[in-house]
Amino acid sequence: MAAMPNTHQQPPDADLSTVWLRAFLEVSRYGSFTVAARALGWTQSAVSRQISSLEAELGGAPLFDRLPRGVRLTEAGRVLVPYAESVVEALRGAGRELAALREGTGGRLRFGAFATADAALVPHALAAFHARSPGVRVTREEGFTPALLERLTAGHLDLAVVSTTGHAPLEAYTLHHLLDESLYVAVPAAHPLAGHPGPVRLGRLADAEWISGGTRPEGTLLDAALRAGFRPRVAHVVGEWTAKQGYVAAGLGVALVPALAATAVRPDVALLPVLDDGAPARAVYAATVRGRALTRAEEGFVAALREAASAVPRPMA
Repeated sequence: MAAMPNTHQQPPDADLSTVWLRAFLEVSRYGSFTVAARALGWTQSAVSRQISSLEAELGGAPLFDRLPRGVRLTEAGRVLVPYAESVVEALRGAGRELAALREGTGGRLRFGAFATADAALVPHALAAFHARSPGVRVTREEGFTPALLERLTAGHLDLAVVSTTGHAPLEAYTLHHLLDESLYVAVPAAHPLAGHPGPVRLGRLADAEWISGGTRPEGTLLDAALRAGFRPRVAHVVGEWTAKQGYVAAGLGVALVPALAATAVRPDVALLPVLDDGAPARAVYAATVRGRALTRAEEGFVAALREAASAVPRPMA
């Protein structure tokens, strides 16, 4: 004799409404359709319809025993409770996180910056941002502008602090301007120009030996020397600004220093503002992927970067 089909078996494609689950949990909590309806702000008949729909979707097994006074969970109802609680709490959690994203008080921010920006600009901006949005999870990377832009394009970063040094291709990005960065020239404290009042023209240092991050001036800060009409003689190739200071202090040459690094100079090195009649040494931007809307957290960080940029020292004319 063939077995009778189980009419209470849950269909594999059951599609449960979260409204049904919410009504179910309220009824199980209070043991009453009437009290649950009052808590939900619904009518008792509306609650009853939600429970009937849920029972039907789950194969027809009753979730509550209807008693003379109130209701009580059946075995099927007791099985469903933890799953319903998990779903409803997950949706509440999603709602909280989405609200935090809208308000800029939660979510994540992944950004990168070039090394000189990390000297003062980024730390000041990050401190202000943390104070305003302590719930945002922040991760940071450091690198050269081209590498940061690649990371941005690949979706590994949300925002990158970049510069025009090196003629990086910035056209594909939305650029949030932070500052046009001026230049200083670092000389030994005993250098004849160390006490010079006001900005100096780079041409006065055309015969000096230079310390630079590369052997060629093109695409570096030393582009300013080319604009001034001379090709600088690079005597020492040194990458890090702290190391460059040591070479300058020892009298081994002079070096160009961007304004972002001007606040971290050692006492045996003098900084002279550069009078550059051409374009600024470089522009600094917060770059994002073109066409992508900024989150509230990203907008807040760009605002903090702009505030920090306004405090970067500028040479007096």
